[in-house]
Amino acid sequence: MSAAVLRRAAAAVGPVPLGVAFALALLATLVLAAFGADWLAPFDPTRQTLLQRLRPPGHASASGAVYRLGTDELGRDLLSRVLHGARVSILVALLSVSLSIVVGTLLGMVAAWRRGWVEIIIMRLVDTMLSIPAILLAVLTVAVLGPGFLKVVMVLGFTRWPRYTRIAYGQTLQVASLPYIRAAELAGASSARILLRHILPNIAGPLLVVATAEFGLMILFEASLSFLGLGIQPPTPSLGSILSSGRQYLDRAWWLTLVPGATLFALVLSVNVFGDWLRDRLDPRSRSR
Repeated sequence: MSAAVLRRAAAAVGPVPLGVAFALALLATLVLAAFGADWLAPFDPTRQTLLQRLRPPGHASASGAVYRLGTDELGRDLLSRVLHGARVSILVALLSVSLSIVVGTLLGMVAAWRRGWVEIIIMRLVDTMLSIPAILLAVLTVAVLGPGFLKVVMVLGFTRWPRYTRIAYGQTLQVASLPYIRAAELAGASSARILLRHILPNIAGPLLVVATAEFGLMILFEASLSFLGLGIQPPTPSLGSILSSGRQYLDRAWWLTLVPGATLFALVLSVNVFGDWLRDRLDPRSRSR
């Protein structure tokens, strides 16, 4: 999206409530910690030390190494694994949302602009995709294609584009009937220029709101796939895979599920709080109440 679109959205949202500001601060902290994992993590997240397996938080080894959040069943530092796992989850969500919003928005705008058989094919495909539960479709697709970082990104991206298509389709139909669009057509502007320069900036608000909500959902989907063993594969850490391995030790190593679970909860909650507030601010009907 262009800088003008972002400035227009920033002017529309107005002041930020305290709760939303806290959620944004929490989200920024988690994102910065995740992407700074190479510098913040005290240990290699894949390094195994079997003599230090299942150590509780705060344990100090004989060599002087301190495991602030404890270790897992293979003696790997949990703090390092959670930091790197959060980065993987955020990257998967970011890339999959970017892929789905690009594909979905383009298809929705083209369907509304071209109409006719193009509209019928695209919108019937959207109806078909939306009739299948997204997580079920993702699980089946990954099971067929196989696990892996890029495959998970592609699967999640191509299973969620219909939401953006529907919104882009409805918004484009409204904007395309405005006088200045007709004036641009009469002036000889190409369809691509009208869609990208005149229509897209005016429908970006609703798409941005959906993208914010989808971001948290993609984090959960990635964690779910990794929990089932269909997502990110070992030795690469992921919040879902850490939770999956930790459930076997709930009776004697509670930190293996509490720490990644709390991180996942905080990450998704902060995104959803921000997304709900952004939706209320960008929706004219909410501002008029």
